[in-house]
Amino acid sequence: MVSAACDINPTQRPHSKPPAHLSHLLLAILAFLILAQGQDLYDFDQIDNPTVLPLITQIVYGRISNATAILSRDLSNHCSFCVKDPEADWNQAFNFSSNLDFLISCIQKTKGDIALRLCTAAEMKFYFKSLFEKSESANYLKPNENCNFTSWISGCEPGWACSSGQNQHVDLQNSDDILARTHNCQPCCDGFFCPHGLTCMIPCPLGSYCPLATLDKTTGVCEPYKYQLPPEKPNHTCGGANIWADVGTSSEVFCPVGSYCPTTVKKIPCSSGHYCRMGSTSEKRCFKLTSCNQSTPSQNSYAYGIMLIAALSTLLLIFYNFSYQVLTTRNRTLDKSREAAAKNASKIANSWKYAADAAKNFASGLPAHLSPKFSRKTDVPGAPLHPSALSSSLSSPVPSKGKQKESGELIQMSETEDNPESFERCIFGPEDTIVGNVSSGKLTHTHSQIFKYAYAQLEKEKAQQQDYEDFTLPGVVKITNNIETRKRPLIEISFKDLTLTLKAQNKHLLRCVSGKIKPGCITAVMGPSGAGKTTFVSALAGKAIGCKVTGLILINGKNEAIHSYKRIIGFVPQDDIVHGNLTVEENLWFSAKCRLSADLSKADEFLVTERVIESLGLQTVRNSLVGTVEKRGISGGQRKRVNVGMEMVMEPSLLILDEPTSGLDSASSQLLLRALRREAFEGVNICMVVHQPSYALFKMFDDLVLLAKGGLAVYHGSAEKVEEYFAGLGVNVPDRINPPDYFIDILEGIVTIERSSSVYYKELPIRWMLHKGYSVPPDMWHSTAGLASSSTVGNSIDETNIAAAEMEEPSVSASLWKYIKTNVELHCDSIWLNFLKSKDLSNRRTPGVLRQYKYFLCRVGKQRLREARIQVVDYLILLLAGACLGSLAKVSDHNFGALGYTYTIIAVSLLCKIAALRSFSLDRLHYWREAASGMSSLAHFLAKDTVDHFNTVIKPLVYLSMFYFFTDPRSSLADNYIVLLCLVYCVTGIAYALAIFFDQGAAQLLSVLLPVVLTLTATQPQDSEILKILANFCYPKWALEAFVIANAESYSGVWLITRCGTLFKSGYDLHDWNLCVTVLIITGLVSRAIAFFCMLIFQK
Repeated sequence: MVSAACDINPTQRPHSKPPAHLSHLLLAILAFLILAQGQDLYDFDQIDNPTVLPLITQIVYGRISNATAILSRDLSNHCSFCVKDPEADWNQAFNFSSNLDFLISCIQKTKGDIALRLCTAAEMKFYFKSLFEKSESANYLKPNENCNFTSWISGCEPGWACSSGQNQHVDLQNSDDILARTHNCQPCCDGFFCPHGLTCMIPCPLGSYCPLATLDKTTGVCEPYKYQLPPEKPNHTCGGANIWADVGTSSEVFCPVGSYCPTTVKKIPCSSGHYCRMGSTSEKRCFKLTSCNQSTPSQNSYAYGIMLIAALSTLLLIFYNFSYQVLTTRNRTLDKSREAAAKNASKIANSWKYAADAAKNFASGLPAHLSPKFSRKTDVPGAPLHPSALSSSLSSPVPSKGKQKESGELIQMSETEDNPESFERCIFGPEDTIVGNVSSGKLTHTHSQIFKYAYAQLEKEKAQQQDYEDFTLPGVVKITNNIETRKRPLIEISFKDLTLTLKAQNKHLLRCVSGKIKPGCITAVMGPSGAGKTTFVSALAGKAIGCKVTGLILINGKNEAIHSYKRIIGFVPQDDIVHGNLTVEENLWFSAKCRLSADLSKADEFLVTERVIESLGLQTVRNSLVGTVEKRGISGGQRKRVNVGMEMVMEPSLLILDEPTSGLDSASSQLLLRALRREAFEGVNICMVVHQPSYALFKMFDDLVLLAKGGLAVYHGSAEKVEEYFAGLGVNVPDRINPPDYFIDILEGIVTIERSSSVYYKELPIRWMLHKGYSVPPDMWHSTAGLASSSTVGNSIDETNIAAAEMEEPSVSASLWKYIKTNVELHCDSIWLNFLKSKDLSNRRTPGVLRQYKYFLCRVGKQRLREARIQVVDYLILLLAGACLGSLAKVSDHNFGALGYTYTIIAVSLLCKIAALRSFSLDRLHYWREAASGMSSLAHFLAKDTVDHFNTVIKPLVYLSMFYFFTDPRSSLADNYIVLLCLVYCVTGIAYALAIFFDQGAAQLLSVLLPVVLTLTATQPQDSEILKILANFCYPKWALEAFVIANAESYSGVWLITRCGTLFKSGYDLHDWNLCVTVLIITGLVSRAIAFFCMLIFQK
C-alpha cells in the first residue's frame, strides 16, 4: 500500500503538481510513521532516494541511541567503578551524529532490514557481560537461542549477522529477550562488529576502525582481523569486525598508531607536524620546539623537559645564590656597623681615660697656684673640686678662651670618671642616654643603636674590671653599685649520702658523697678515671638514667626537683655538641634568643652574646663556621669554648661543665677559667669536672671535690686547704710536683705513700668520712677497725657483724631475663625523665613556641642554604632517575602506565626518604642537648618540617621534568604532579619516623627496603582477604592507584572496555582519586605525629 502510494507518478496529473519540498516532507512523514509503528525498511522502495535516506538514517540512529542509552544506564549501575560520567563516556563512544555515512551505507547494503539485524539491548548486555566473566575461550560466547550445540548457522561465525525475519517485531530497547535471527545471513556492515556466537550487529565505538575483512589466501586469515574462514563451508566469505574488547584482545579494531579515524570506517594517516595515538579520532598538532614522527604515538617533547630543567636550575641557582648573597651582604654590613661602633666606643673610652688622667694631673698642681686667701681653706683629701671653685681660683691672671675651654673639659672628664652615665651620654648624645634596657630618647631597635649600646656597656665593664684589679676606691664604688643590677638568682646545692647504683649490675657508681656547692664559687671535681666524676655532676643535674639514686639533694635548703630550675641551669657536655654549619656567633646568638628571658630587649640579648664572645676570646672567629668532621672549621680549642659559651649566653645561675678544659692548651684553659671567674663574680654556682689541671688553673678554683675509684669522696672543701688536709694524714706533696696530679696518682695507686704516713690509699675515703663525722656504710666497717681509736671525731658505728652471703652463679636464662628487664627499666626511666613535668621555680619566662619556631626556622634556613651542594646532588640524582625510568619504562596503553608508575614510586620513595633522613639523624645529639635545656621540641620539629616543604614542592617537578616528557602519558602534568607531591610528603614523614626511631645505619637500610617491599605487597594479586588488608596499609597502593586512575580517565571511546577491564582487574575505582590523595596526605601527617612522639620519648 505504501509502495503503491509512493509509485504514483506526479506527471500524470499536470494540473495538480505539488511542490518538490512538499513531496519530500510527505515521504519523510511516511517513513517516520512506518518506523514508529515498528515496521521494517526492507519493503520501503524509496531506500535509495537521496531525500528520504538521510531522514531514515536519522530515525535508525535514534533507535540505536535509545538502545545504547539503556545499555549506558545499565553500565553505570554495574560498572560505576570505571565510569565517572556515564553520559559523557557513552557519547565519546557512540555519538555518531557528526558523520552517519557508515549507517547510510549499511542501510543500503541490507536493503532496509538493518533494524532486524541490529542487536537489541538484551543482546548487547549479553555480549558485554561475557567480557567480564571468566570463560574457557575468549573467542566464543555462551550458548544462546541462535548459536548453540544444535543450532549453528552462518551468522554465528565471526563477522556475520542474520535477520530476525519479516514477521517478527524488533524492539531494540528490549533488555530481556534475545530474538531468533536465522534469516538472510550475510557479512557484517562496515562500522559494525558481529561477535562470534551472536547473530546480530553492534556499532563499533569511536576510535575504532571496522572495515570489511579481506582473505589472506596464504594464511587463511581474514585481515585485519584474526579469525579464519569456517571449515567445510566453501561459500562462506570473510565478514566484518568480530570483536570489541580490551586492547590486548582486540587491538585489530583500534585505530592504529600513526593514523586517526574520524569515523569507524575511515582511516587517515597523520599529516606532517601532527601525531596520532592508538584509538584516535583526530590528529593532534605537535607543540612548538617538539619533533613529531608520523608513525609514532607521541611527540618528542624532550625540549620542554630540558627547558623545565633549565628554568628550575636557574630559579634554584638564583634562589640559593641570592639568599646566600643576602646573608653574606647582611653579615658584612653588620660587621662594618659593629666594628665602627666598637672602634667608636673604644676611641671615646680611651679619650676620656686620657682626659681623666690629665685632669687628675692638672688638679694635683692647682694648690701651688692658688692665692693665699684660698689656701687658708681646709682641703678634704680625695674630695673632688667643684667647677666654680676651680674657675674662681683661676681668675688672676685671666686665661685665654682656649685655655678656659680646655680646663672646663678636663674638669668634666674628671667628673665622668666617677659618673658612668656621662660616658653613655658621650656616645649616644644627651637625648639617647640608655636607662636600663631602653634608651631615654629612641628605642634601641636599629642595629647601629644596639651596637652602640652594647659596646658602651662593654667598655664600662672593662673599666670596672680594671678598677677592680687595681682595687681603687672609684672601682670598688662602681662595682658595689653595679653588683645589684647584675646579680642572678642564687642556687646552692647540698647533698647528703648521695649514692648511685647501676640497676643492671647492682654496682655502685657513686657512694655516700656529702657536701655542698655554693654560688659565686668554682667547684672542681677531680679524680682518677672511673671515679664517677661525670656521674656525680649528672646526678646533680638530674640526668642520671638507669641508676638507682639514694640520698638527699637539696636546692637552696629545700627538697625540690632540679628540673624545676631547668631554665636557669646550664650543662656543658663533655663532647662538643655544636652546629658545624653555623658560625660561632650564630650558635651563641640562637642559644641566647631561645633561652634568655622573653622580656629581655634585643639590645641586651646582643650585649650578653657579645660579652661571652669577648670573654672567651672568640672575636676573631665570630663569623667563621664551626665546622664538622668532613668540613674543616675553627680549631678544637675554639670549638670547646663555643661549646661552653652556648651555656654562658643564657646567663645561668648554676653552670655544670663536664671536662671543659680537655683538649685545651694552658693559655686557652686560663682564658676559659677567667671567663668562668667573671660568671662566678655575678653569683653563678659553677661546678666543673677537671682532668689533671695545671697548677695555675688549680689556684683559680675555690672548692675541690676529690673522688676515689668507686665514687667515694676523699676530700670536699676549699682548694687552698687540700694540701693542709693531706699533710695532716702524712701525705706531703713533693717539690716541683703539681698537687692535683700527685693526689690523682695516689688515688690511682701509681704513687706509693710514704711509709711514715701509715695510710693506705684505699683508706682515704674512710679517713674523710671519719674526719667529717659521716656515717660509714656497713660493708666498709672492717676497714675502720684500726681507724676508730685514732679518730678525733665521734662516729656512731653499729658493731653488728654482717655476714656476706655467697653469690651463686646465675643461669643463662636468668641472665637473659635480667638483661631484658634492665633494658626495659632503662627505657622506662628515659621516658619518665622526658615526660617529667615539674613546677617551674626559676622565675624566668623564656620565649614561647611561636617565637622559638621563628628562631628555629631562621637557623634551619641558614643551614639548608649552606648545604646547597647536597641539595643539588639530590636534584641531579632525581633528574637521572627520571630520565632512566622514563626511557626504560614507557607508559603502556594496555595497563595505563602502571609499570612505569610502579618504578616511579619505588625510585622517588627511596631517594626522598634517604634525603629526608638527614633532617633528624645528623643532629640528634644537638636536639637532645637543646631539649634538655628547655627549648621547645615542637618548634624544633615544625621548623625542620617547614623548611623541608621546599624540597617537597620542588622534587616532584625535578623528577617529572624528565619522566613525564620521556613517557608522555595521556594524563595531565598537573595530575601527575599532585600525586607525586602527596607521595613525597608521605614518604618524608615516614623518613622522619625512621630517622628518629632507628640509628642512622638501620634507618638508611629501612629506607631502601620499605619502598620495594611495600610496593611488591601492594601490586601482588589480592586473592585473599589478608593480602587486601595488608595492601590497604601500604602507601604505594594508593599512590599507584592515583597515578593509574588519572591516566585511565583520559582514555575514552574505543578504550572504554580496556579502561573497565584494567580497573576491574586491579581493583581500582575511578571515583577514588581524591581518596587516594587524601590517604597519602593522612599517612604523611600520621607518620609525622609518630615521629614527633618518638622524638619526645627517645631523648637521651
